[in-house]
Amino acid sequence: MIQSIALVTLGVGELERAKAFYAALGWTPQREMDGTAFYQANGVVLVLWARAKLAEDMGIADDGATWSGIALAHNVPSKEDVDDITRRARDAGAEVTREPAETFYGGYAAGFRDLDGHAWEVAHNPGFGLMPDGSVDIGAEPR
Repeated sequence: MIQSIALVTLGVGELERAKAFYAALGWTPQREMDGTAFYQANGVVLVLWARAKLAEDMGIADDGATWSGIALAHNVPSKEDVDDITRRARDAGAEVTREPAETFYGGYAAGFRDLDGHAWEVAHNPGFGLMPDGSVDIGAEPR
């Protein structure tokens, strides 16, 4: 079996509002169809889809939980990038849950929740190999 994650789908309250939020962070959908926005994110596709439709499709009751226990991470090449993305997220209406700061592992990171409560970490981790396309290769030499 090949280890892979092809799609990460976020259930959102209002698609247009969610798309505007991600546009404020500099993200552009690669494709839109049937009330769904698809963003190419290196080897993974981030999908925005109506939360109720996602819950129904997955056969899961949408009980309004405020924490799913999942955090999405966006690794960047510098501390300045962490600061910039955190500022952009805040300006677009995100709740910053962890201000940019040094981490226990020698990196620099921040956390925020998007407009639908999805948790994101933005991190500069000098211990991970960051490829030119922005993907992380945990087996590569750090840059």
